[in-house]
Amino acid sequence: MASRHHGTQPGDGPGEQPVERPGQQQLQRRLGVVDSTAIGLGSMLGAGVFVVFSPAAALAGPLLTLAVAVAGVIAYCNAVASAQLAARYPASGGTYVYGRRQLGEWPGFIAGWGFVTGKTASCAAMALTFGHYVAPAYATPLAVAAVVVLTGINLLGITRTAFLTRILLAIVLATIVFVAVASLLGPHPDGAPAVSAVPVYPTPSGVGWGVLPAAGLMFFAFAGYARIATLGEEVKDPTRTIPRAILAALAGAFVIYLGLAALLQWHLPPQQLAESTAPLLDAVAVSQLSAGVPLVQAGAAAACLGALLALITGVGRTTLAMARERDLPARLARVGGAHTVPFVAELAVAAVVIVLLLSTNVMTVVGFSSFGVLIYYAVTNAAAFTLGRRPWHAPRWLNVLGFLGCLVLAVTLPPASMLVMAAVLAVGVAGRFLVLRWRRTPRQR
Repeated sequence: MASRHHGTQPGDGPGEQPVERPGQQQLQRRLGVVDSTAIGLGSMLGAGVFVVFSPAAALAGPLLTLAVAVAGVIAYCNAVASAQLAARYPASGGTYVYGRRQLGEWPGFIAGWGFVTGKTASCAAMALTFGHYVAPAYATPLAVAAVVVLTGINLLGITRTAFLTRILLAIVLATIVFVAVASLLGPHPDGAPAVSAVPVYPTPSGVGWGVLPAAGLMFFAFAGYARIATLGEEVKDPTRTIPRAILAALAGAFVIYLGLAALLQWHLPPQQLAESTAPLLDAVAVSQLSAGVPLVQAGAAAACLGALLALITGVGRTTLAMARERDLPARLARVGGAHTVPFVAELAVAAVVIVLLLSTNVMTVVGFSSFGVLIYYAVTNAAAFTLGRRPWHAPRWLNVLGFLGCLVLAVTLPPASMLVMAAVLAVGVAGRFLVLRWRRTPRQR
């Protein structure tokens, strides 16, 4: 049966605890600011940073840094909204929970369904990226092994997840610094034309128009701070910790992405950057530090593992929240073990990811995932707009900007990505509608 609590009044005070249902098992608060920031930054500096610059450059041309800036502005709006809501509702589930409490059941469901489906596909993409970097001939078996091992680590408890994420994040940051140094040392192309790449996706008005879909693709790399919000039930002092961790992780990622975009455009010929499947690897391969290519491969592998680890965690928690509200099967809400983890939800997510790896080529899901996440954050901004008491740095106009920005970037993504995700959302909505009708029918007899 659907939940009866439809919303929260605007004047409600901060720090409101989630509604607990009889017998509902709760997670434990173990994460501080450092661990929460590491999980968010580790999620953003994942596989995306090693692959997303090329398709974005093909769309935006010389305006790549502008596309990064646009994505960063929208991400900031979303981060502020997420921080407000996560501090108010420190429960697992992120915008699925916020949407239900502030807007109603249907907006919450759309946000949760978009997140779970889009990010499950992203898990498969990152696992396969890991396999391709380590041993292309055995990419799929390695990807499956990575999912199995990282799911096992998650089942050992959230503090183990945070510890491993910090180790992987350190490796990735060292790799990015190495790529930056190699790009600065050169040699650099002489007299390369400003725009020589043919857009990967057709755009109606050329390179200038391509900034928007490029920003939409770049948003895929920014979206990791959602993982902090989805872990709200496991964060210590959430009113203080969550906003600080979200904004700190986003600021760090924005500086890194903007710097990398500028360096890659300066160091690589436009055509090579637009067509590369591994732009950071190519940047080192044509530099004076080409002997360090294996280090970049190792760093990329670590990035994929870090992002995959955090993604499995975040999708599992949103699945848990949806199961608690019976928008997904109730068994997925079971929490247990010595470390109180949502083991059924995480095992289910892992199983779906493995099926995708064995049956589908998922390396084209960046746009698909971006569309789902942008819809998710559109709901986030709409929910935050309804809040009453708000800090000085979170005016309502910022929520309006974030909401409109998410919708604009979503509808300007490559058509195939937009249509596939729209179809997935429609299937979810239709399925929930039929289930609700089925549950109510016996009572009417």
